[in-house]
Amino acid sequence: METTLPLVFTALMALAMLLYVVLDGYDLGVGILLRGAGDADKDRMIASIGPFWDANETWLVLGVGLLLVAFPMAHGVILGALYLPVAAMLIGLILRGVAFDFRVKARAAHKPLWNAAFWAGSVLAAFSQGYMLGSYVLGFRDDLVGTLFAVSIGLSLVAGYALLGAGWLVLKAEGELRAKALRWAYASLWLTGLGIAAVSVATPWVSPRIFEKWFALPQLLFLLPVPVLTTLVFAATEGAIRRLRRGETSRDWIPFAGAVSLFVLAFGGLAYSLFPYLVIDRITIWDAAAAPGSLLIMLVGAAITLPMIAVYTVYVYRVFWGRTAELEYL
Repeated sequence: METTLPLVFTALMALAMLLYVVLDGYDLGVGILLRGAGDADKDRMIASIGPFWDANETWLVLGVGLLLVAFPMAHGVILGALYLPVAAMLIGLILRGVAFDFRVKARAAHKPLWNAAFWAGSVLAAFSQGYMLGSYVLGFRDDLVGTLFAVSIGLSLVAGYALLGAGWLVLKAEGELRAKALRWAYASLWLTGLGIAAVSVATPWVSPRIFEKWFALPQLLFLLPVPVLTTLVFAATEGAIRRLRRGETSRDWIPFAGAVSLFVLAFGGLAYSLFPYLVIDRITIWDAAAAPGSLLIMLVGAAITLPMIAVYTVYVYRVFWGRTAELEYL
């Protein structure tokens, strides 16, 4: 039990964070793309995420909550080291929340300000999350190499979220907005692909431990499908977007599915690179885990909470599925 329970909570925490990245990633992506749309399209873009965006952030709360209750030692070290980017992320999320409600109710002269605030909050939150990830992967290095690596991950995540957002808009929008979303998806896909390639090359170079985990034999042979699958998914998504731009409408789901697949593959590679550490080269999941009795009690709570959140999420997406209607506030 002392060995198994930390593994269970690590898996639950990883699942919660992956769902957050995918679900909140697309609505952050819609916010990132907002600046390139006209006023009418901005309203439709906001409407496409209106029923979902607030609930999507629940997965972040769950993931951080699991880190706190199951791995309190690592929670203190991680959030202490990432205090400034965490604060920046929270400012971005708060700015988005305020702008979301105020932009529709504000006078016409003030609406561009709230649109800009929603865009700025989305970019700030996305970049901060990427910066935190880059800093975390390198064990919170604060030298020039660590800073540049974290910035590059931040920019790559902004592009990745834009890809998710564009894929979502292809699913939800019609007419000219759908055409714009396909153009955004194509550009974002290439930026995301370049970011994944650059990070994949740079990470082993700046982290000898990750280099050994990926390029030593026989691990290299077993891990080879990850970059191969990533390349195939990229190629299939790129081809599908080009066909959709030429007028095909029956496969609008492919850009979003391709973006999600790229994130899942990247997340899987990252999980392998980091395991079994929660703080790189310092604290393993077993070092940081709470007492087995405490973990068992918390597992009961997680077994109740997690299915409830999942059922609610599925229900909301089922009810509000389909193309987006005009945004209305009562």
